[in-house]
Amino acid sequence: MKRLLGLLLMMGVVRCGGETLPAGDAVSPSPHSKMSSALRHGAFVILSLLVLSHSSFAHAQEFKSTLNKFFVSYCNDCHADGADEGGLSLDKLGADLSNPAIFAKWERIYDRVRDGEMPPEDETQPSKAHRSDFARNLGDPLTKAHATEKGTVLRRLNRREYQNTLNDLFGTSLELEGMLPEDARSHEFDNVGKALGISMTHLQRYIEAAGMVFDAAVAKSPDAPKPGLIECHYRESEVARVLGKTVIRLDDGALVRFSPAGMSGGLLREGGTRSAGKYRVRITGYAYRSDKPVVVNVSGMSYQTGSDKPLFGFFAFPPGKPTTIEVVTWIDQRYMLTVNPYGISDPDHYKRTDVNTYQGPGFALLSATMEGPLLDEFPSRGHRLVFDGIQRVEIEPRNPSDKQKSWYKPKFTIESKDESGDAKSSLQRVALYAFRRPVTKDEVLPYLELFNAERAKGESFEAALRTAIVAILSSPSFLYLNEPSGPLDDFALANRLAYFLTRTTPDRTLLSLAYEKQLTGNSDVLQQQAERLMGDPKFDRFLTDFSDAWLNLREIDFTVPDSQLFPEYDAFLNDSIRKETEAFLKELIVSNLPVHNVVKSDFAMLNSRLAEHYGIDSVDGVEIRKVSLPPDSVRGGFLSQASILKVTSNGTNTSPVVRGVWVMERIFGETPPPPPPGIPGVEPDVRGTSTLRELLDKHRDSPNCQSCHQKIDPPGFALEQFNPIGGFRSNFRSIGEGQVVATTVRGQAVRYRLGPSVEPSGKLAAGQSFADFRGLRDILAQDEDRLATAMATKLLTFATGREMGFSDRPELARIVKQSAQRQYRVQDLIHQVIASPIFQEK
Repeated sequence: MKRLLGLLLMMGVVRCGGETLPAGDAVSPSPHSKMSSALRHGAFVILSLLVLSHSSFAHAQEFKSTLNKFFVSYCNDCHADGADEGGLSLDKLGADLSNPAIFAKWERIYDRVRDGEMPPEDETQPSKAHRSDFARNLGDPLTKAHATEKGTVLRRLNRREYQNTLNDLFGTSLELEGMLPEDARSHEFDNVGKALGISMTHLQRYIEAAGMVFDAAVAKSPDAPKPGLIECHYRESEVARVLGKTVIRLDDGALVRFSPAGMSGGLLREGGTRSAGKYRVRITGYAYRSDKPVVVNVSGMSYQTGSDKPLFGFFAFPPGKPTTIEVVTWIDQRYMLTVNPYGISDPDHYKRTDVNTYQGPGFALLSATMEGPLLDEFPSRGHRLVFDGIQRVEIEPRNPSDKQKSWYKPKFTIESKDESGDAKSSLQRVALYAFRRPVTKDEVLPYLELFNAERAKGESFEAALRTAIVAILSSPSFLYLNEPSGPLDDFALANRLAYFLTRTTPDRTLLSLAYEKQLTGNSDVLQQQAERLMGDPKFDRFLTDFSDAWLNLREIDFTVPDSQLFPEYDAFLNDSIRKETEAFLKELIVSNLPVHNVVKSDFAMLNSRLAEHYGIDSVDGVEIRKVSLPPDSVRGGFLSQASILKVTSNGTNTSPVVRGVWVMERIFGETPPPPPPGIPGVEPDVRGTSTLRELLDKHRDSPNCQSCHQKIDPPGFALEQFNPIGGFRSNFRSIGEGQVVATTVRGQAVRYRLGPSVEPSGKLAAGQSFADFRGLRDILAQDEDRLATAMATKLLTFATGREMGFSDRPELARIVKQSAQRQYRVQDLIHQVIASPIFQEK
C-alpha cells in the first residue's frame, strides 16, 4: 500500500479537469522517507483539487447605498442605530456578497420584503413601486454574485456513486461505500460538490477499494465455476430438545413452529456459505392449521464479529399445498439462513409441556436451500476490460493430478510478445471507460510508465498492470466529474444524465451518442434517453438515493421506537415503510401524476402490514401495490407515510418544530434560519403532563422567535395527529399518568397509557386556518406552483451537484410555468429539468 500510494502521488503529472498540475517537482523524496514524502505530495495534490474560485464583488458598498433610502423609511427603527430585532442589524451587516453568510442574510432580506413579511403589518408599508425598486436594486447584485460563484466547484463522486461506478464497470458486487469516510452534506444532499472534500484517508481507501475490485473481477479459474447446492436445516439435537413441546414434526417431514420464539430465532445452523457471492435462496413450506397465509421472515446470520443480519425479505406461505419462494441475493461468506414466522404467537408456550394441546396456526418448513455462487457472466466484464487481446494462460502444476484436488487454486501468467503494447492497449481501454470520455496517448503515458517501473522491479505483468489500473481508478479524472464552466459537451452531458437517473457511469448507448455528438442541442434525443434510463432497473437507485436525500429516508433506522410506547412496531413494518415511500415516488414519476399528489393523493402504495398499521381493510399479501383510498382517508401523499413520520421523530415523542422544519425544507423548499444565539430549545415532557404545543406557545412570545415559528409550527401542529411510527392518534401516549389502555400486541398487554389530547389546528403564515391534518393537506395541495418549484429545485440540486441559488430563480420560474400547462406532472417536470440550461450548463 505504501509503495503504491507513493508511486501514485509522485507520478510525473496529475490531471484534474483537463488541466495539468505539476507533481514531479513538488517534493524531493529521500530513499528513507518515501511514504512521508508521498503524503506531503498527496496533500499538495488534494489541496490543488479543492481550490475554489471566488470573485469579490467590486461595488459592494454601491449596492448597499442604493438601499439606504428604503431602510431609513421602513427598516431602521427596528434594525439600525443600535436596534437589532430578530438578530438583524443593518449597520453591522457587511456588503461582501462573495461571503456566503453575508449573501444569505441579504437574500433573506430580499425575500421577506418581496413577500410582504417586512415591514410588519402594523408598520408603514412601502408602495408597490418602492418594493419594485428595492427588489431591482438588491436583486441585480445578488444575481451577479451568485452567477459568478455557482460554476466554479469541482464535483467528486460521492461514496455511493463511486461504489456503483466501480461495480458496474467491473461486474462486481462489492460493498465499497462503508470503506470510505462519510460524505458531508449541503442541506439534505450528499452529492453537492462544494460539500465533498477529499483527504489522504480518502486516497488510501480509494487505492484499497480499487485493488479489491480488480482482484474480484479477475477470473480465478480457466472455466466458469459451477454453483453448489447448500441444504440448510435445523440441528437435530436442538430439535430433539423441543419436539413435542413447542414444535411438531408432520408425516411429510415438515417441522412446524407456532411462534418466532425458540429454535434460536429460526436459525438453520446446518448449512452455510463458504464464499461470498450471489445465491438463489429457496424456502418450501406452508401455513399449518390456518385459513390464511402465514408470513415468514427470511434473513442471514453469521457468528463473525461485527457481522450484519441482512434481511432477504418477507414472504407469504398459503395453507394447503406446499409453496416454494425464491429470492436471488448477495450473501457473504460463512452465513447461515434464518427462517422465522411472523404475525403468529404462542405466548403461553413456556407453560405447556405438550404442544398438541395448542390449536393455533403455525408455519410448516419442508426445506431450505442456497444455490451459488451464481455468475451473471464469465469471465466478468472487468476481466474482459483488462485482458481483452492479452493471452492469460494457466500455469500447469508439476503434478497434473493436483487439478482434481479440492485445495487446488490455479495460477496464471501473461504470454506477451509486446508487453508495453499490450499494457498500453489495456490501460487505454480502462481509462476510456473510467474517465467517461475520450483519452489521449499523453494521458495514458504516466500509467504506462508506472506499469514499466513495476515490471523493472520484478513484479509480474498482471501485478504491474494491477498497480497501474489502481492508479487510474484513484486519479482525479475518475474521482471527479469533468465539467468545465459553460455549456456541457456531449460527454459531460452523458455523465450528468447517467449519474442523475441511474447513479452510475454512462452505459454504452449514452457513450455512443456522446461520441456521435447527438446529445448537445438535441432535446428529442435527451428526452428519449431520459425515458430509457427511467425504465432501466438501475432507476431504482435514483428512487433510493433521491428519497434518502430529499425526504431524509437515510435516517430511517437512526432511531428505534420505544418498545413500551409503540410495541406494535416490528421488523416487517420497518421493512415496509421505506418500500412504501420509494414505490409512491416511482408511481408519481412513471404514471406522470400531478405534483399535488406529493401532499394529497387518492391512493397509497401498501401491503398487508402497512394496511393493518393504517387501519385500511382488504389488503392481503406482502407485495407493495397501488391501493385506492376512501375519500375521507388521512392517508395519501408523503406527509402521512410512516417513513416520513418516523424520520421526523425521535422514537419516543414528536416535535411540531422538527416536523414543521421538515415540511418547510422538503415540501416548500425553504430553509428556515437557525435559531438566534442564546435561545434554548424546547423539549417535550415525555411523562405526558404537558404538550410541546403548550410550551411552544410560550416560546413564540419572544420577538426573536415569533417570525420563524409562525411559518414552522402550524404544519407541525397538524402532523401531531400522527405518532412517531406513523399511527393516527387523537391522544398522546404516556409512560406515566394517563388512561389505561385495554389492548394486546402479539398476545401481550400494552403498558402505555393515553395522555393529553392532540390539538392539530393552526393558522399558516399566509393566513389560512385549518382544523386538522386533512385541512392542512387540502390547503397545501392547492398551491401546486409552490410544490412544483420546490420539487424542481430538489431535482436540479440532485442532478447538477450544486445548490440552486438566486441567479437560478428566473429559470426555475420558467420551468414551473411550463409545467403548469400540463397540470404540473412529475415526469414532465423531470424532462423540463433535463432540458433546462441549469442542467445543461455549469
